[in-house]
Amino acid sequence: MKLLSLTILFSCVTAPVAQTHRLEKLWETDAVVAIPESVLPYDKGKKLYVSLIDGAGWDADGKGGIAKLNADGTKLDQTWVTGLNAPKGMALVGRRLYVADITEVVVINTKSGKIEKNIAVENATALNDVTADDKGIVYVTDSRLGRVWRIEKDLPTLFLENVKGANGVRAAGTTLFIGAGRMLQKVDSNKAVTPIAEMPGGIDGIEPVGNGDLLVTTWSGQIFYVYADGRFESLLDTRAEKKNSADIGFDHRRKILFVPTFNGKTVAAYLLLTRISTDKY
Repeated sequence: MKLLSLTILFSCVTAPVAQTHRLEKLWETDAVVAIPESVLPYDKGKKLYVSLIDGAGWDADGKGGIAKLNADGTKLDQTWVTGLNAPKGMALVGRRLYVADITEVVVINTKSGKIEKNIAVENATALNDVTADDKGIVYVTDSRLGRVWRIEKDLPTLFLENVKGANGVRAAGTTLFIGAGRMLQKVDSNKAVTPIAEMPGGIDGIEPVGNGDLLVTTWSGQIFYVYADGRFESLLDTRAEKKNSADIGFDHRRKILFVPTFNGKTVAAYLLLTRISTDKY
């Protein structure tokens, strides 16, 4: 891993910024979702895949699975795929859904709902988030070992190491955004790492807005709008309600953010609004 030698002035990163974005709640399911960790929109944003841990976060207990949920919060099907362990991040490549499941990446045929294969990752014990780039190359983080793996043609190779606290990962063009503990950073095609911002808590979900900015969650229950220059503003804080904000999904077309609340056992949807004047959104 090559780290760029840059001086980062975090005083400007964490300085207060004018509130120019907010989240408007659209809906939330009842607290019946079996410990949702990740949400992934599909079918042009009309439907959602939801990874279900349904047990302890890292136990190979066979209780986990993948649910389907309509993007309006209706018709929750928690039995679409069963028999996983503690599934977390997901990425869709064509009709194949790649899911991180502790020590392996499970590949599911979305047409049949059947598991096609299990891709073992060397020495892995805590595979966490998954993303895929425009070429269909999959990346997965290993949180305990601080590694990022690259999977091409279902063959995993080590892409980065010494990424302490590696969790959220999101591909956008030729850039890979990674949450390393509290540090939000980006990695280019030459593996050069550039810090973006230090967040108030451990980073979980990362979603590009489409203009260089990002939506970022901390697992404890915070959601932030992060500008490309590292400034950020708080959008939501559900810590007092004991609702986590895990691996989010974002419908870019409709600007809807989907939030799995983990121990809160719900999935919620929020509309991302941008201020267009000094007093209106």
